[in-house]
Amino acid sequence: MRFSHLALIGALLLMFSSCRSIFSGKNRLELVWADEFKDTDPPDGSKWNYDLGTGRNGWGNNEEQYYTDRPENVRQLNGRLFIEAHKEDYEGSGYTSARLVTRGKQSWGPGHRILVRAKLPSGRGTWPAIWTLGDNLPEVGWPLCGEIDIMEHVGYHPDSVFATVHTAVFNHVDNTQTTIGVAANDLETNFHDYGIDWYDDRIEFTFDGRIFYTFRKVDNATEREWPFDKPQHLLLNLAVGGNWGGKKGIDDTIWPQRIEVDWVRVFKL
Repeated sequence: MRFSHLALIGALLLMFSSCRSIFSGKNRLELVWADEFKDTDPPDGSKWNYDLGTGRNGWGNNEEQYYTDRPENVRQLNGRLFIEAHKEDYEGSGYTSARLVTRGKQSWGPGHRILVRAKLPSGRGTWPAIWTLGDNLPEVGWPLCGEIDIMEHVGYHPDSVFATVHTAVFNHVDNTQTTIGVAANDLETNFHDYGIDWYDDRIEFTFDGRIFYTFRKVDNATEREWPFDKPQHLLLNLAVGGNWGGKKGIDDTIWPQRIEVDWVRVFKL
């Protein structure tokens, strides 16, 4: 009996030591960039730029909105960022919204964790996204620059969010991409954490801290399969309609709609 007790105590001590090591590892994550949206409105210009205009002018996916930097479409309030879409006639478009980007301000590559805590809009025609694009987009174009869709949500699938990676070989134009979804019934009423852990050989997608999809670098990969050795910048936006968001039409009775972002945090792994 004494030996059993000692063995049990030893096992418990080992378990405690392992748990301490795990938590210490988490504590060693270095926060390298963040926006808690605590400052006064508008969003911090040292961290964010804006894409302005309509997707019909050369970028986007046939979406209906015109992206602006107006306070009606993007603002900070009570420690949160609001990206809000309105049904209104503006510069030839029937809707307005906003798209924030860290391009030209900050970019990241392998060895980083990107986390965004957000609450999503609801209704047919909404298409919010948290994603990254390669900084070399102007030089090499899309999809060779690479794209990481950390979170996409379309209003006609209210209980699902999706993660996708686009490269020259794996992309939605050629229908060769892999899109993986995760289900939750409160995406539009509660905040959740959307993230990636970005390594040299894989990208792990997480929902509330749980890995639900891993995109792995194939053997002998070139930049056509794996462009993710180069830096990418972050984008936050709310689109209206488009090839995916408008697949089931747009409900004109739901507007305005918004994505609320509690914080954005980037850690060095």
